[in-house]
Amino acid sequence: MLIYLIVFIEGFCSLGAEIIALRRLVPHVGSSIIVTAPTIGFFLFALAVGYATGGKVVDGHLRRVARNFLLAGLIAGVGLAGPTVQAIFTHIQPGVLAYLVFMAVVLCPIAWLLGQTVPVLSNLMKHSHVGQASGMALYWSTLGSFLGSVSLSVFVMQWFGVSTAVVACAMGLLAGALMLEHRRWHHALAPLLGAGIVVAANLGPVAAADTAYADYQVRTLALPDQVNPRLFMVNRSHSSQTDDSQPPKTHRYIQHLRQALLDDLGFKDKDILVLGAGGFTLSQGEPLNRYTYVDIDPAIRAIAEQHFLKAPANGGFIAEDARRFVAGTERRFDAVVVDVYSDRASIPSHLVTREFWIASRRALHPQGVLMANLILDSKLATPYARHVLETLESVYGRCDTAVLQKGQAFANVIATCHASSQPSAPGIYTDEHNQADLEKFGVRLR
Repeated sequence: MLIYLIVFIEGFCSLGAEIIALRRLVPHVGSSIIVTAPTIGFFLFALAVGYATGGKVVDGHLRRVARNFLLAGLIAGVGLAGPTVQAIFTHIQPGVLAYLVFMAVVLCPIAWLLGQTVPVLSNLMKHSHVGQASGMALYWSTLGSFLGSVSLSVFVMQWFGVSTAVVACAMGLLAGALMLEHRRWHHALAPLLGAGIVVAANLGPVAAADTAYADYQVRTLALPDQVNPRLFMVNRSHSSQTDDSQPPKTHRYIQHLRQALLDDLGFKDKDILVLGAGGFTLSQGEPLNRYTYVDIDPAIRAIAEQHFLKAPANGGFIAEDARRFVAGTERRFDAVVVDVYSDRASIPSHLVTREFWIASRRALHPQGVLMANLILDSKLATPYARHVLETLESVYGRCDTAVLQKGQAFANVIATCHASSQPSAPGIYTDEHNQADLEKFGVRLR
């Protein structure tokens, strides 16, 4: 039974380490497919090399696994700790190089060490033939992987944070090493010492919280014209800003959205849907309309209220993926505000597609308005900026586009679109074929 338990721990902690690594990478390189796919690929490659290495072990099987568990536990506990990952991406530039270093010194060594477990311990399993021994080993390892992925991502990260998941994963490996070395007291000291190192590495302060979806921090600001100004950071990127003034002073793009809704459009007693909660500042101190926030992280409202707003958020809250919500809701809103960033400049890729914009239009009343906060290059000249706006206008027709920081490389770009508009085929006036006067006349007759 000890061998099966060790194999189970290997499966639990190896896949757990991979999931934690993917989560730790989000604040630094995002969570797009071009990040997750190579990460999984590197992990599987290192695991395969571990299988081959373990198959060559001919003696000292338990000592080999105990050593591997000890090393993997220390690497996971220290290398996956928040301060360590932050240091790698802070001191190594560019980000691609930091990513490769993280793969090479943290995730791949864990996979290589733990990949040796099943082929090494299969030699000690008492079965009538090799196939039965390897089958049982793979069963317990895969069962551990299943339970590790579900429990760490759905329960531990959600309720206790990512750092707790790191400690749980590392402690599982160190416990496995201790089980294998408990008869040699001087060898058993190493896992116990390693446990202390792991706990110390994960005791770094978190200003607000870390969940399965994001790291949250609140920082004070030094702004002489504001009362107790503070910044709400999501994945180490500026998300929301507020202070204790009346009315509160917020980010410039939030002020722009407010002015457009309240002054330009004259909204009063309207239903406004906000996709991407941030710090809930759009509705802060605004009693004229009804707000509904949708965010994928169920913990974000409590975190924002306790650490950032210092008061209850104004409006309802629904914990759900933004695209799934607009695609399935039966409610219709007078305005949909899209502000869905996983970090400073990354919109999840499934929230920039034509299908998403079609779903967002479905959630609007026929005379409703969509306002999207997009962080693009200030000249709107890059292929990404052009394609994002072209995709949006392929659903809504021509949208008003306001660049808020024209002198910067990247800027908040507020696109305002109307559900009553329709996309039209492109047309160009030339000297040979010019319908400008006719079409202007048609506009005047409306």
